[in-house]
Amino acid sequence: MELNGRVVVVTGGTRGVGAGIARSFLTAGAEVVVCARRPPREPVAADGRRAAFTAVDLRDPAAVREFLDAVGTRHGRLDCLVNNAGGTPYRLLGEGGAERHARVVELNLVAPMTASLAAYPWLRESRGSVVMVGSVSGTRPSPGTAAYGAAKAGLENLARSMAVEWAPEVRVNSLVLGMVRTELAHLHYGDEAGVAAVGATVPLGRLAEPSDVGEAAVFLASGRAGYVSGASLLVHGGGERPAFLDAATVNKES
Repeated sequence: MELNGRVVVVTGGTRGVGAGIARSFLTAGAEVVVCARRPPREPVAADGRRAAFTAVDLRDPAAVREFLDAVGTRHGRLDCLVNNAGGTPYRLLGEGGAERHARVVELNLVAPMTASLAAYPWLRESRGSVVMVGSVSGTRPSPGTAAYGAAKAGLENLARSMAVEWAPEVRVNSLVLGMVRTELAHLHYGDEAGVAAVGATVPLGRLAEPSDVGEAAVFLASGRAGYVSGASLLVHGGGERPAFLDAATVNKES
C-alpha cells in the first residue's frame, strides 16, 4: 500500500473531516494517531485497522510537545502531521469581546503552528510533510465567523512561509476546503432537503464528503506530491457561483 510504514498524526481526527482524513490514511496503509480533547464514541477505523487515540488540548504547548514526542518515540518516526483541528461558533464581531475572538484565532492558527513546531524535528528526520486544513472562509469575507476566516487566511500564509523555511527536508501544503457533509451538517443546513439545496449551489452539485478531503490529504503526503510544497489545493467542488450571475437580468436569447 502507498503509505505502508508511514506514521501520520491527524489533529481533531475523531469525527467529521478529521475522521475522514484518518480513515483515508488508514486505507493507504499508514499508522495513524488521532488526537482531540475527548475520545471518539467509536474507534476511528477503516479496512479492519484502527487509529490510535490520545487526549490532547492543542492550546497547551507543553502537552502538544509531549504528545508529538511520544508518538515519534513510540513509532521511531513521524512522516506527516495533518493540522485539522479547528472550528468556530457563529458570532458577529460586535457580539463578543476581543478575548472570545482571540480564542478562535488561538485554536485555528496558533495551535497548528505549535503542533508543527513540535513535530518539526521528527518530520525533518523522515523528510516528511505538514498538511494544513484551511477553508474558503480565509479567502473571502466571513461575516459571523470573522476571526475564523482571519485565522484560516493566516494559516495558509503560515504554510507558505514554513514551506520556504523548512525546505528541502519538510514539505508544507494546505487544503482549502469548501462545504463538507459531516455528521453535524444538519446543524448548519437543516434536514436532508436543506443539505441537498445547499449542495446544488456548488458547481459539482453536492457537498464534499470527508473522504474527498482525506484522499486529497493522502496525495499531498505521498511521494506523488514529492515536488509540491507551499501549495494550496482547493477542495471546494468548483467554488461558489458568483451572485451577480443570478442577479443580473440578461437576455440569453439575444
